[in-house]
Amino acid sequence: MEEEGPYARAGGRLPGDPVPDPGLGNSPAPRPEGRRISYTRAVVRRLPVLLLIAAALYDYLTPADFTAAPLFTAAPLMAAPLYSRRGTVLIGLASVAVVLAVHIRLGIVHDTDAVTETATVATVAVLAVLINLLVRRSSEQLASAREIAEAAQRAVLPQPAERIGGFEIAARYEAAQEGAFIGGDLYAVQDTPHGVRLVVGDVRGKGMGAVAAVAVVIGAFREAAEQEATLEAVAQRLERALAREGTRREGLDAFEGFTTAVLAELPHGDGVVRIVDRGHPPPLLLHVDGTVGTLQVREPALPLGMGELGVWPDRAEEFAFPGGATLLVHTDGLSEARDSRGDFYDPAARLAGRTFRSPEALLGILAREVRRYSGGWMTDDMAMIAVRHPRSPSPGVTGREPSA
Repeated sequence: MEEEGPYARAGGRLPGDPVPDPGLGNSPAPRPEGRRISYTRAVVRRLPVLLLIAAALYDYLTPADFTAAPLFTAAPLMAAPLYSRRGTVLIGLASVAVVLAVHIRLGIVHDTDAVTETATVATVAVLAVLINLLVRRSSEQLASAREIAEAAQRAVLPQPAERIGGFEIAARYEAAQEGAFIGGDLYAVQDTPHGVRLVVGDVRGKGMGAVAAVAVVIGAFREAAEQEATLEAVAQRLERALAREGTRREGLDAFEGFTTAVLAELPHGDGVVRIVDRGHPPPLLLHVDGTVGTLQVREPALPLGMGELGVWPDRAEEFAFPGGATLLVHTDGLSEARDSRGDFYDPAARLAGRTFRSPEALLGILAREVRRYSGGWMTDDMAMIAVRHPRSPSPGVTGREPSA
């Protein structure tokens, strides 16, 4: 079971969610859209063969003046992007063979129109094989590009260890487009002499410029988290790093590039969490009894990279982080996911009254629910980090309570 508590027996469902079929446990019932897509794919893959059969019947049952050449030529062309090279060759040969067989059966194999039709089908069959080769080469290049992107993501956003500094840790990156990899969202976790420090952020924009900014922020964070004595100083180091990066970027990003971010510090054994919020959605604190609080700072500052607009000194705010509680830090891809009516996904409301066996289980359930909530049409990437405090709170813990 991935979820425990009031919603465990209902598979983690909330009011209005679809009810799973009996006997399937927590697995949701197959969606009608998925069945329709699978059925459509199966029909499309059979179309080349169906076209050959239809063309043969048409040519055989109609007078000699009528021709099914368009159907005979369509069959190998449809096979080119759908089948392997061998399958495309076989469909092309079958098209030529069926044309010849029909012409022989009708006794018109030497007629001018019949010879022209056979030559046309043979030429298209050869072209279909060439198209298949180009499609396969493009697919191989795309697969190679995806492997490179995946390697880049692992290098820039490595998966953190399951336990860091005594805390249970889990991180997850969900791209808005299925099959895509790294984008403008970021996360990093590091154990330091000052406690476990982490950052979750969202770079404005898309493409390689956003990826470059992600690398700059994470690189600066890893160095500053180890060296700086306060979380405020870490934030200032990130600000300076992005300012240097902005001077090297061209166009609009040189003037309007910024990064929203939350920085958190978890001192070893203190039972508190310190937060610096730079224009980012506030973290959530999930308690062992299922209550959810929002770690909303009193004085949020401007996003990173916008320091030239004014001076807002960073002030880390301290909140109680009791034993067994889970800290959830996320980007706006979670809180701004919309359903078919345009309503936003509210993680605080959706998580209230629920408990999870581990941070990894929490993030996995959230990712599936958001995909289901948005109907698979997410508009923004989503990065999340969940940190669970050990179940041994220190006595005399101080810190502001999160808002409900």
